[in-house]
Amino acid sequence: METTLDIQLAEAERLKAIYKARKQGDRSLTQERVAELCGWSGQSAVSQYMTGKIPLNIPALVKLAQALKFDPRDVSPRLADLTAASSNSAPSAAGPLSANEHPALYPIEVWDDQTPLGPDEVELPFYKEVELSAGKGSEVMLETAGRKLRFGRRSLQRKGVSAETAACAAVTGNSMEPVLPDGSTVGIDTAATQVQDGKMYAIDHSGQLRVKLLYRLPAGGLRVRSYNEDEHPDERYEAEYVTEHIRIIGKVFWYSVLL
Repeated sequence: METTLDIQLAEAERLKAIYKARKQGDRSLTQERVAELCGWSGQSAVSQYMTGKIPLNIPALVKLAQALKFDPRDVSPRLADLTAASSNSAPSAAGPLSANEHPALYPIEVWDDQTPLGPDEVELPFYKEVELSAGKGSEVMLETAGRKLRFGRRSLQRKGVSAETAACAAVTGNSMEPVLPDGSTVGIDTAATQVQDGKMYAIDHSGQLRVKLLYRLPAGGLRVRSYNEDEHPDERYEAEYVTEHIRIIGKVFWYSVLL
């Protein structure tokens, strides 16, 4: 399900109204306190959801509903409907859904390396940081012989992604909270390396694997943004630095978050 800007802003307004109503009864209920109740590291996440800067997703909605004691349907009927539907149906044989379809809600089918691939399935390898010999730092490489994640070809086709150029990566740290908590997995289209302002990309930054929002700067520079702005302010890099130190691996087309 795609989230239009109108829906995103309407949900943010309803969330903000509930917060203000709760705060009238409890003046100690600051945004910092709400973030703490949600298990987030900073107030920035709460502010971004309440202003519609980032769209609500199901894990965030559930945490906010618990913290502020409201019915999720009062803020986001679309996400509440997805939650209800997930309790009555399993995912299709097409494999993982897009980020906006919230795959974390669905039952997980148990399989191992010996389970044969289905006729519509492919296995996507993971990028990882590999330590170089003689203490020369690290390099981000595609681990073709390591772990893999199963996807449906039709799921990839719906996103316009080729199975031959798709890969995965694990997110570490709290810089992309609350959208991508530590341990989240993202799907990457390595054929999409041209930066679209505000979109999410996986990058190799001097041997460090990072998932960030990117914005173009004049003359080929880059602005690198995290969702957790309180602890991770924007980074700005000139074109020469970008050329020498930053490689865009690809655009994120899918992510999975477990509650």
